[in-house]
Formats: sequence, C-alpha cells, structure tokens
Amino acid sequence: MSTVDLAVSIGRLKLDNPVMAASGTFGYGSEYAGFIDVDALGAVVTKGISLQPTPGNPAPRTVETPSGMLNAIGLQNPGLDIFVKEKMPYLRKLRARTIVNFFGSTVKDYAELAGRLDQVDGVDALEVNISCPNIKQGGLAFGSDPGTAARVAAEVRSRTGKPVLVKLSPNVTDIVAIARAVAGTGVDGLTLINTLRGMALDYRTGRALLGNIIGGLSGPAIRPVAVRAVYEVAQAVDIPIVGCGGIIAWTDAVEFLRAGACALQVGSATFRNPAAALEVLRGLEAFLKEAGHQSVGELVSTVKAQ
Repeated sequence: MSTVDLAVSIGRLKLDNPVMAASGTFGYGSEYAGFIDVDALGAVVTKGISLQPTPGNPAPRTVETPSGMLNAIGLQNPGLDIFVKEKMPYLRKLRARTIVNFFGSTVKDYAELAGRLDQVDGVDALEVNISCPNIKQGGLAFGSDPGTAARVAAEVRSRTGKPVLVKLSPNVTDIVAIARAVAGTGVDGLTLINTLRGMALDYRTGRALLGNIIGGLSGPAIRPVAVRAVYEVAQAVDIPIVGCGGIIAWTDAVEFLRAGACALQVGSATFRNPAAALEVLRGLEAFLKEAGHQSVGELVSTVKAQ
C-alpha cells in the first residue's frame, strides 16, 4: 500500500493518480491492453473524435527527428457514432478515467459533439482540441485567437455537464492571453501543450518527408517549450493545468509539476516504450516517498530562481 496520496482533482474530474495517456498516441486504450495494465493509469485520453469519419492525410505520416518525431496523421478517426458503438464498450470497463478528445471544423461542430458526448455513459470528461483550422475563417486555427478560442470553449461548456479541458496550441504569439480567455468561460482545466508545427526535407531531393509536408513536432525536443508554457500560464490563471509535451521519464513529470501542472500526459514516449506512462508513474511515486512528501500536490508550482 502506497504511503503517498497520488489522487488529483482537475476541477470536478477526480483521478486516482496524475498520469494519463495523451490523445493520439494511445488509440482508444484497447490497443495497449496486451502490453500494460491500462487500468493503472489515471486516465486514457482518446484519439481525437469528429462528428463524421476522417480519413487523415496521405502517407508518409511520420518521420523521426532529433529528440522527437513529426506526425501528420490528419486526425484520422472513425467518427462519433462508430466510436460510441465500437470503442466505448471497452473504455466503460476501465477503472482509469476516460477523457474523450474531440475537434471540429466549425463552432457548431464543437457544440454538437459536446452535446452528444454529454449523453454517452462512461465518458468522464472532454478534452477540446482547438488546434484545428476554422473553415469559416480561412483555415485559421481556433486556438490562435483569444476570442475564437473562448467562443469554442463557452459553447462546449454550455452543452455539457461533464468536466471540460481545453488543449492549447503552442503555435501562437501569446499563449497566456488565450489561456486567460478560455479560463474565463468556466472550463475545468487546460492541457498544455499540443504539438509544434514543423517539417523535414530530404536533403538530396528537396522533397518533403511527410505527405502533408507540414506536421506536428512532439517528443523530448519540445519539453522546454511545454514547461515554459505551463509555468507562464500557471501564473496567469486559477484553473488546473495538465502538462504535456516530451515526457519520457519521471524526472520530466516532476519538472512539469514544479512548473505548475497538477497532472500529466505521456504521449510520444509510448511509441518506443508502451509502458512509458506507467514507468513515469512508478518513478514519480518512488521519488515522492523518498523525498518525504505526503501527496503529489505538494510538488505543484514550486519554481525557484537559481
């Protein structure tokens, strides 16, 4: 029996521990069931869901980069109806919480998804991906403008009684301004950060290595950017923050907690090591015990200058 209290609260969402599997890297949970005890996680954040099936981008869809990877999957998913019918039966059986990540092309899409997911048994919380292009504003991402981001968050908040997290994009001029706007809508928490836009070329031919040319950079290379974003936003808002971006070891998790996150998501690391999230959890628990902490919350936001 652990002597450390690992439980965390993200607004009204209660988790047994602070470590989650990040959206887009863990499928719908069942894909990893043969490799790890999925129930030992605090939560599974599903691959992003849209109203209708989305085929995704042309191959190649991934490319390795120094200390990271680029992906241009294109948010491929089976659509809401098939997700509920085929994926939710497994997720409902889990002790780990189920957080459904979703996205839309219009504000109306987000609102409809939130309303319909609100009625789905077994969905413990929603995570709103606002890094997607707004087709009514020339492809500008919903999360790139404080007003637009807040409008999406407010519409989602008004359509569901479930806890709501909003996942912020780092591809903006001022993430703090966007965080403040979103936090003002009454959502339960923020997830920081989504991937950074990047690209890679074949030096011999000049051809893009991704079929979509541009993709999202994840992995250890982006961790300093994510930690900085968590720290800055934590100083500006009073709602919980989930840290995400480049966590591969328990020491990374501690860094995010000290920057101001109350919970964590492990993503790209699971491609190399399916047990990465659980190893982070075990290492974090051991560190807390060794350091004499009674709860994980004692580490949150303790940044000190040298």
